[in-house]
Amino acid sequence: MKFTLSWLRDHLETTKSVDEICVALNSIGLEVESVEDPAKTLGAFRIARILTASQHPNADRLQVCQVNAGEGFENVQVVCGAPNARAGLVTIFAPVGTYVPGSDITLKAGKIRGEQSNGMMCSTEELGLGEKQDGIMELPEEAPVGTAYVDFAKLNDPVIEIAITPNRGDALSIRNIARDLAAAGMGTLKPWNPEVIEGTFPPEITWDNQFTEACPWVLGRTITNVKNGSSPEWLQARLRAVGVRPISLLVDITNFFTFDLGRPLHVFDVDKITGKTLTICPGQGEKLIALDGKEYQVTDKDCVIADQSGVQSLAGLIGGEHTGVTEETTTVFIECALFNPATIALSGRRHFITTDARQRFERGVDQALLPDAMEAATQMILDLCGGKPSEVVVAGEEPKWKRDATLRYNSLENFGGLVVAPERVTEILTSLGFEVKDLDSQAVTVSVPSWRNDIVMPMNMAQHSSIDAGKADQLTIIAQAMEGEIDLIEEVLRIEGLDCVPAVSLPVTKAVPEAALTSSQENSILCARLLAARGLVETVGFSFVDHEIAARLGDAPENLRLLNPISSDMDQLRPTPLASLLPTLQRNIVRGWGNIAFFEVGPAFTQDAEKTVAAGVRYGYMPRNIQGKAQEVTLWDVKADVYFALDGLGVAVDSLQITKEIPIYYHPGRSGRLSLGPKNTLAYFGELHPSLVKEFGFDQAPMIFEIMVDNLIAKKAQKKKIPYLSSFQPLKRDFAFVVKSDVEVGKILNAAKQSDRQLLTNVELFDVYVGEKIAEGHKSVAIQVTLQPQDRSLKDEEIEVISQKIIKEVGRLTGGTLR
Repeated sequence: MKFTLSWLRDHLETTKSVDEICVALNSIGLEVESVEDPAKTLGAFRIARILTASQHPNADRLQVCQVNAGEGFENVQVVCGAPNARAGLVTIFAPVGTYVPGSDITLKAGKIRGEQSNGMMCSTEELGLGEKQDGIMELPEEAPVGTAYVDFAKLNDPVIEIAITPNRGDALSIRNIARDLAAAGMGTLKPWNPEVIEGTFPPEITWDNQFTEACPWVLGRTITNVKNGSSPEWLQARLRAVGVRPISLLVDITNFFTFDLGRPLHVFDVDKITGKTLTICPGQGEKLIALDGKEYQVTDKDCVIADQSGVQSLAGLIGGEHTGVTEETTTVFIECALFNPATIALSGRRHFITTDARQRFERGVDQALLPDAMEAATQMILDLCGGKPSEVVVAGEEPKWKRDATLRYNSLENFGGLVVAPERVTEILTSLGFEVKDLDSQAVTVSVPSWRNDIVMPMNMAQHSSIDAGKADQLTIIAQAMEGEIDLIEEVLRIEGLDCVPAVSLPVTKAVPEAALTSSQENSILCARLLAARGLVETVGFSFVDHEIAARLGDAPENLRLLNPISSDMDQLRPTPLASLLPTLQRNIVRGWGNIAFFEVGPAFTQDAEKTVAAGVRYGYMPRNIQGKAQEVTLWDVKADVYFALDGLGVAVDSLQITKEIPIYYHPGRSGRLSLGPKNTLAYFGELHPSLVKEFGFDQAPMIFEIMVDNLIAKKAQKKKIPYLSSFQPLKRDFAFVVKSDVEVGKILNAAKQSDRQLLTNVELFDVYVGEKIAEGHKSVAIQVTLQPQDRSLKDEEIEVISQKIIKEVGRLTGGTLR
């Protein structure tokens, strides 16, 4: 919620500074998020007149201008490319050393195409005050040259932004903020009693309310002979300050009251309404082109406003384009309605509509304000647009919002920890708008004001199936009384000051056990350290990714998709951290980083579970070394990353099985799955699928891997054993086997190892050959085995026996023959 200091002072009589007001706002629970002071940002910009403007000798689209910007800048040369730069034009000048917020630069003196330029003439975009435009600002001829622009444009008005909690919908009104500040001693709340305007004729438009559950009360008024146009500068300045784009007088007036009173309004062009009745009803599947230019299809759960030709507004959210007001509008109908917060919230989520009106209606607005708001809006329209008002037409009735709450003084001390005099309690509650109904030495009973929907929220204990129906009403009364008292305690504490509550240590009843990491957390931390040791850089990405990317990287079920994401490319819970890493890789490549090695250890989501996965990606070239030039990354590099991590995590890597069962986003022929047994998948590694390489626009295929951290067995503390080093020389023997092309190399290596696990200490691949002298559909696989005798040197006969065992075992398990 944004507001300016001058706007606040329309409701609050105060001499306090911005800093004092901000301290008070934080103290009373309205947290200040930022304070913007245009006078500080734009203080250096001056009003100037162009004395001469001549063609730049070395550029067709540039002009060399002599500028008078007042004392000290009577004749400054500026090179300007604006098409509207001309002699006599009054505009905005920024001298050398000025920071330009719209361009994020600090001006320096220099030459442009050989001509000296000592400053800059600016557009509204460069000042950060408007959208992109062609040319520099054009000010009135009478604008005083040399005057600071912020003084001329009345921009020396600080803008305060506060955070609004879901329960404080009343704080989306500047008047209610002023009321809280007045209660906190920051000034005096100014009286506000709009005059009742008598209608001069019966209304041309009437209401037909067929959906009272969603809209219990609605007012309307016709105003004829209005003149719509641009709003006065003071109104435009206030709306711009709070982030609202000025559109026209009538629209700007409704936006003004949205912030001023927290009361959204809407105006219809009467000449565009078909018939004489506006009907409030559930939608029936109609389509509406709204004021934002988008088309929405309403449902029977939406509250709409329709005429005889169809839906003209999504009630409480956004109006329709067809009946919207324009500069040609002469007769308007003002809508001032009270909507059910739940209906507005659900419709807004359903249609992805976020407006200032929705923000207020879904939190609850002042339930008694409608008549006064209608009179205030009517008066402003008559003052600024002229016209004649009709009588007010009403449908429904004011809800029974009145409710009481009681505060016992001893409860304030028992629950709040603060002793406050009864007179002070009454003073605080009265200043906040509560009306004292009963008062004694033990307690005070007050009537809750209509704008405080968060105090004593209605509740019905009968909704709980576990509660006996006969006791439900009694429990409801007790619950409301307790909640009301707690709410009043909060009100007193926040105004009196939470810093007044004495600090008291909590009693220690028992020792609190030290926090302990789970095995999955320990494995995650260790895995990150191991991958960092391999030279990969850790990233931390969001768990939400683009739905389309998630769908290409596994599964993107609708029940894991956000209905109201903070960004359109963050609407799906990711199925793998690769869904975050690949876009990160893409952005880094665009920025010129060619050789990249990233990893992330984080959550991945499926239909029924959340799991921890360590994922990584390598792209480009491995670091150069003294042995030669850099080599392009291959799947063997990420396989080495995975083996290194698994080994460090306590996995017996010699027992790992490599198979081809891989996710769809891996290359089908250049990837693998590592597992312990047929079911326990520990990792995947390989090349990204060619279709995804093309889709992301990579020049070469990234190498990727995933380690399933949750599938790792908790690493047990083990005593380190000193390895036994035999005093006998190891022997190495080479074998080449001819096998069918579809036989995996891992099967050959495992078969050789099984032949003699005591003497065989290592088996490794050193060649795969396909070609001449090898039958079609076959390949030659060459391996080297290491024999390590333990107690004596091996004889030739013993070596031959072991060799025959290896040949026999490979042949039995793989069908291979010695080449």
